Amino acid sequence: MLKTMVRAALDVVLPAHCLSCNEPVGGKGLLCGDCFAAAEFITAPFCGHCGLPLAEPAPLCTACDWDPPRYRAARAALRYGPAAKRLILPFKYADRPEAAAGLAALLLRPGAELLARAEVLVPVPLHRRRLAQRGYNQAGELARALGRRTGTPVLIDGLIRTRATRPLAELDQHEREMALRGAIAVRPSRQAGLAGRSVLLIDDILTSGATASACAEALYDAGAAAVDVLALARVADHAET
Repeated sequence: MLKTMVRAALDVVLPAHCLSCNEPVGGKGLLCGDCFAAAEFITAPFCGHCGLPLAEPAPLCTACDWDPPRYRAARAALRYGPAAKRLILPFKYADRPEAAAGLAALLLRPGAELLARAEVLVPVPLHRRRLAQRGYNQAGELARALGRRTGTPVLIDGLIRTRATRPLAELDQHEREMALRGAIAVRPSRQAGLAGRSVLLIDDILTSGATASACAEALYDAGAAAVDVLALARVADHAET
């Protein structure tokens, strides 16, 4: 509560600064000209299923053509590179939940189609121990901010982590899938609010898609009609993680 009050007071006293750097900008939640130019926004061509940027136009990437993820479609605003890291890592690890409002605005264009058909927004969950350490779920803050902008209902605790998992960045695709097996579930008291509905799963970074697929599996098991995924950034090269 004290942090929130201090931040609100500073917002009144101090000028607005770029989401990514300290340059003054015309309003809260904006990027300065240099940071906007450096941001690697994802544009066509990209995979119609997982949203992976492609070098040449094609309906699907090779991986989705061979073994598509469980979710219906995924989109992301940015390629996960230096510019995206400057935006996302402070928001995720440096106690900057207030950045969610500006970051959510970046999702409106790439997520327009998914948002138009979404009936409820659900964030990718954190395990309770990690949530206690961090103090907030960055995906949850994004979902709340996006819900305020679009009017779409948010089921902030629709999904839960039933157990902690190893850091996924050090695992290959098969190991990620094995680590996540049974680790994500729908909260029983929220199942009725998801059954038969089109769900838009919200996350900060989409890497291999293993976490999103595990969430989608849990949502489908609970009766969701469809599951799409919207993320701030998409890893196009696993060497970038």
